[in-house]
Amino acid sequence: MSQYAVLAISVIVVLVVIGFALFPSVFASGDPLTGVPADKFQAPSAQHWFGTDNIGRDVYTRVVHGSGLSLTATLLAVGIALVAGTLIGLLAGSIGGIVDAFFMRVVDVLLSIPALLLSLALVTALGFGTVNVAIAVGVAMVASFARVTRSEVLRVRRATYVEAAFASGVRWPTVLFRHILRNSYAPVISLAAVEFGMAILAVSALSFLGFGAVPPTPEWGSLIAEGRNYLAVAWWMTTLPGLVIIAVVLSAHRIGHQFDRGGHR
Repeated sequence: MSQYAVLAISVIVVLVVIGFALFPSVFASGDPLTGVPADKFQAPSAQHWFGTDNIGRDVYTRVVHGSGLSLTATLLAVGIALVAGTLIGLLAGSIGGIVDAFFMRVVDVLLSIPALLLSLALVTALGFGTVNVAIAVGVAMVASFARVTRSEVLRVRRATYVEAAFASGVRWPTVLFRHILRNSYAPVISLAAVEFGMAILAVSALSFLGFGAVPPTPEWGSLIAEGRNYLAVAWWMTTLPGLVIIAVVLSAHRIGHQFDRGGHR
């Protein structure tokens, strides 16, 4: 299969999942919170594509309706990391000196801690909830964005047009945002696309551990957690939501790497 076919499939997968998040009732009109006890533990079929769970709820419906919370948390996490990391990298790279040293030592500390472990520690301190999960994951990702932004700012800061702007008397904030940031953001946006898939995994992992939305509200990670006690009799409760997460993560990575290559041409 050619790389363009793989890219096209990846785009379709991401678009479908976005459709799940925006219009869940269009893709699954059933109620994700209530089930029919008489239909519990039904295997995947034409009537129940992903089977049913231990109280007769349609697993496919719960996956579709859980997309909204999972993707919202992921986007919020990436947004926090993008904004905070870009600001830190911009200040460190443009000011230099003690400011650069301070921010980069903080970044080094964050990078020395495994991202999932740091997210787990933060969400334990913040408390349960989808927003807190997103904040924890976002903070754990800040260091990567700060490093990339700083390296690009250091490169652009030495450019002739930046020196000409300073020589012309243009104010420092104007040069910073109009010239330096404007010509440094492309690799950072590429990193955001690549990190989107990792953020989905991190959000799902914390949801799996019980830090996400309160049951019975569906989230991708919590769906897998609900089914782990029934693997012997209902493998589909964990396997099929897990395959959805894998498909979205791989698709996001493929699209992100395409952006990355395009940004470095």
